[in-house]
Amino acid sequence: MRVLLIEDEPGISRFIKKGLEEENYTVDIADNGEDGLHMGVTENYDIIVLDVMLPKIDGFEVCAGVRRAGISTPILMLTAKVAVSDKVRGLDSGADDYLTKPFSFDEFLARIRSLMRRGVAPSPKLSVCELSINLQSHRAYIGGQELVLRPKEYAMLEYLLRNSGRIVTRTQITENVWGYDFDSNTNIVDVHIKSLRKKIAELTDKCYIQTKRGMGYMLDKQT
Repeated sequence: MRVLLIEDEPGISRFIKKGLEEENYTVDIADNGEDGLHMGVTENYDIIVLDVMLPKIDGFEVCAGVRRAGISTPILMLTAKVAVSDKVRGLDSGADDYLTKPFSFDEFLARIRSLMRRGVAPSPKLSVCELSINLQSHRAYIGGQELVLRPKEYAMLEYLLRNSGRIVTRTQITENVWGYDFDSNTNIVDVHIKSLRKKIAELTDKCYIQTKRGMGYMLDKQT
């Protein structure tokens, strides 16, 4: 799952990013409203966590701008503003939920999970033939046998499953699994693809991850 965090306080950004990454989320950070709005409308995210008091343009304007662009990504607003009028303004600008600072990180995670459930199909599973993942437990299976994966391997498999039947580039995989600012010129994608293929091959003779030379990778079943 890919999260856009728009927050100008470095301490809070580091705290949230670290906590989310421990839960296997990929986090991109914007430290002002202008950059946050640009990233929110040009990149694909599963959820946006948005501060209200931001440099350049505030969170209310960012939220409204994202919605004007036709982006339906769930938005959780974070702010020290506790007045009911501020909460109403945030929700009216297009936010899906509103959490005031300081907050419990457990509650923050629970709200994230709640918003994510609203944006996915009733079934918590993604699958192609006998290869499947459970989006709630973050576990992968082949024909009922668990596929034991490291966090980034799971995140990569989830991204490939969400895009099954479509070619995804190495840059797309890098940005969605490691983050917007990660160096896409490394061979880390190929290393993880190789590891995934090896683990899948231990449980089935079917080839799921196909290389599309000069373009990227595609997840689909081949016998």
